[in-house]
Amino acid sequence: MAESKELPQFPESYWRKTDIESYPKLEEGIKVDVGIVGGGIVGITAAYLLAKQNVKVALIDAGEILNGTTGHTTAKITAQHGLIYDEFIKHFGEEKAKLYYEAQMNAKDFIEEIAKELSIDCEFEEQDAIIYTNSDDYITQLETEKKAYDTLGIESELTDTIPIKAHHKKALIMKKQAQYHPIKFLKVLAEEAVKHGAKFYENTTAIDVEYNKHPAIITRDGHRIICKNVFVASHFPFYDGQGFYPTRMYAERAYVLAIKSKKNYPGGMYITAEEPTRSLRSVKIDGEEAWLVIGENHKTGQGKSTIDHYKALQDFAEAQIGVEEILYRWSAQDLTTLDKLPYIGRISEEEDTVFVATGFRKWGMTNGIVAARVITDIIQGNDNPFSELFSPSRFQADPSLRKFARINADVAKHLIKGKLEFTDQTIKSLSKDDATVTRINGKRAGVYKDQEENFHCVDTTCTHMGCEVEWNSGERTWDCPCHGSRFSYTGEVMEGPAKRPLERIELE
Repeated sequence: MAESKELPQFPESYWRKTDIESYPKLEEGIKVDVGIVGGGIVGITAAYLLAKQNVKVALIDAGEILNGTTGHTTAKITAQHGLIYDEFIKHFGEEKAKLYYEAQMNAKDFIEEIAKELSIDCEFEEQDAIIYTNSDDYITQLETEKKAYDTLGIESELTDTIPIKAHHKKALIMKKQAQYHPIKFLKVLAEEAVKHGAKFYENTTAIDVEYNKHPAIITRDGHRIICKNVFVASHFPFYDGQGFYPTRMYAERAYVLAIKSKKNYPGGMYITAEEPTRSLRSVKIDGEEAWLVIGENHKTGQGKSTIDHYKALQDFAEAQIGVEEILYRWSAQDLTTLDKLPYIGRISEEEDTVFVATGFRKWGMTNGIVAARVITDIIQGNDNPFSELFSPSRFQADPSLRKFARINADVAKHLIKGKLEFTDQTIKSLSKDDATVTRINGKRAGVYKDQEENFHCVDTTCTHMGCEVEWNSGERTWDCPCHGSRFSYTGEVMEGPAKRPLERIELE
């Protein structure tokens, strides 16, 4: 790869450079004990845990395994999830706040223990996690968070000095956290699950759950996976079970650059307290040290051109670190719940054989492990100390009711706004690798012109709940600002909750 300070033309995750076993498409109906939908950290870990206990498991994924959020993570294994512990103590009490911390640390221990047990070379290494600020407004918040750490018994340090040279005035260190290469770890768990009898199927899209004597997962091709329990581990639940999940979460995107720097990485994992978020960790790429520069959170389908978010990270890296070469760029999407705790457990109070794990708020490396262990314990009738904390049926009056109203007001705003907006740009004036929203035969339409000057035209009405999608220039996708569904430029579903592709429009 030639050295360049320019952004790579196409997004590509470094983690996905690892060779991963491929699996067939499901071509027939099958019967199993547990059907798992989703081939990321949650689904694969659950399949591994269940198969080891001689539970008959089938896992399906709409695309390739480990190519969703898990394949586009920053791969920090930490309980430091922003400034949350003081907030959790206020909203849930000390006991539940401590349970949250213990759940994350148990997940870290699990990864370390399994990596040793299976001799997985996944670059696991212990690192301190550090929130820092260069803003006077956040110094008091860091001091308050430190008091919460002390109350909960979290090993930590409040300091004015950190190893990294980024501008800072105060920092809060959470000791003994970690980082790793997630795909190297999870590909081995997938292989081990298969060795123990689990069946994996790729390019197999689930569209519904049907009930007779037992639940059955229905695929887009009409096949049925009849099972005793269904585990919806598909990031956004493909099946709602009247849990009203689209109204209880919102989707956000974040961006990553992998860079070679003129400076040596000093150790530690870093994140800013203030917005726009800037997060840093190290990684070895082709045997050489590189930096991951992460941040620029925003709601999916909303805000400025997405390529500008990559450029903002590049500007930060140039100013704070010094850039020799930009090796990779990629982005990820995750969901945040009303109260910032994930939803892990029975999908609703009425359906006790269908389980869900979602809403990890960009901290899926630990919460994903927590989810797999909680739900596999419930399925097997084992007690789990964290199951009540994360139950999806909870609904806290503070802060959930206010957020519930705010999220749905935002959805309504974008639903109406999108119906009215379009450009008067003609298709003929489009440059290569660019897109526009226009009207064709009275319909709002999205048109993308590829590198070979072919046009790809879709109806921009999201097939989930009818909001209008917007163009994502950084990833070349159509993204929904209401509930985070994402579609390729040809209209295929890339991320739910939408199940059906955008309607294609033929240009005359």
